[in-house]
Amino acid sequence: MNRLAALSQETRLDILRFLVRMGPDGAIAGRIGEELGQGSATLAFHLNILTAAGLLMREKRGRQNLYRANISAVHALSAYLLENCCAGAEEESAEAPAQFVNQA
Repeated sequence: MNRLAALSQETRLDILRFLVRMGPDGAIAGRIGEELGQGSATLAFHLNILTAAGLLMREKRGRQNLYRANISAVHALSAYLLENCCAGAEEESAEAPAQFVNQA
């Protein structure tokens, strides 16, 4: 799946933001659902889309799934956006990655 398409839905963008904030420790699916107020079936659907797009990494921990943001994919996406969408706006584009990653 296209990474931009995966992030076109607000819940998926919220999931990615949350996992970026969690850093390398990531979070188990249940914690993500609690944080974002999502039921398990809906959450699983969104997590699968983000994982298929390469924006998340999934690790099996016993009976639970641990998810982490794929930071290199997030950086690659922000670099793509800066190169292809912000051409000629160097001052604004220099701040864009931090704004993308740190939004609440």
